[in-house]
Amino acid sequence: MTLLKIGGVLLVAGIAVSGAIHAQRGGPAAIPTVQAVDAAKAFLAAVDERQRTKVMLPLNADTRKVWSNLPTGIAMQVGATERNGLKFGDMTPAQQGAALALVGATLSRAGYEKVMNIVNADQTLEVSSAPSRPAGNKIRFGRAEYYVAILGTPSATGRWMVQFGGHHLAINVIVSGQDSALTPTHTGAQPATYTLNGETIRPLGRENDKAFALITALDAAQRKEAILGYQVRNLVLGPGEDGKTIQPEGARASTFTAAQREMLLDLVGEWVNILNDGAAAVKMAEVRRNLGDTYFAWAGSTKNGEPAYFRVQGPTLLIEYAPQGGNNSSTDHIHTIYRDPTNDYGAKLAAR
Repeated sequence: MTLLKIGGVLLVAGIAVSGAIHAQRGGPAAIPTVQAVDAAKAFLAAVDERQRTKVMLPLNADTRKVWSNLPTGIAMQVGATERNGLKFGDMTPAQQGAALALVGATLSRAGYEKVMNIVNADQTLEVSSAPSRPAGNKIRFGRAEYYVAILGTPSATGRWMVQFGGHHLAINVIVSGQDSALTPTHTGAQPATYTLNGETIRPLGRENDKAFALITALDAAQRKEAILGYQVRNLVLGPGEDGKTIQPEGARASTFTAAQREMLLDLVGEWVNILNDGAAAVKMAEVRRNLGDTYFAWAGSTKNGEPAYFRVQGPTLLIEYAPQGGNNSSTDHIHTIYRDPTNDYGAKLAAR
């Protein structure tokens, strides 16, 4: 069992158990909207008026795109110099607990734990890098630099959004009545492996291992189709690339065996299932319906433990996984992106 305090908030196996309890208690539903609304209102009640003006922002095309994988101290891809919302470093422990309860109310238990493992990786990076950081360097990592924002007015019937992000993390959950969407969302990790309380943590380990298992399971002809004829050094449709598309490449899942198709679905689920159980189940059913038109592309080594880029792309899905470091790519620094070209920022939900 992992025991950890984040600014006074105790986490047990990735669940906040301080003054505000993780809100994801029930079984699958379209979305636990009432729980999310209650958690949002509790967080807003926990902050003072000045803090509330930072937390609560209008939901529009300009505010929703303010997110990034970059750390504090570097301008974002969209030009903003600060994330939306209030950062953990400016919250009391009780406020942090309320903020985490809000994040947890929109995610699955497994998704929440993955997110907190990413945050804890960044704290590890801060601890290891801070002693050698030049005095004038404004770049900061760590838990204190993660922000929570609410865009729009929390409502069981209306449309609003929760953002939670910092270095290597940008969770964008759009809530619209009983529906929700998680795209676009960025997950990453640096270090990709670390030790906490004697336990080895790999925030994106399952993504890596399942992808290598799938490329290994393909036959020679399928692998030839999947492996790109060029190297990919970073995300193609990462932060700041909203509204853009790329031509599908790689092996088409219509050529996969039943077992290979299930492996591909299992891989996709590592991103989709970050969202609350009910909404994730709806999305996975959609991915399954479109699986024949979904492509799996690969660049790099096919030996697990060595760096490799991969992409899963279908009619309503785009996932990229990209080790960082250019020509010297490292397996210890990972970026990923999850998008739905038809539903980023809940576009389809807004049209209903």
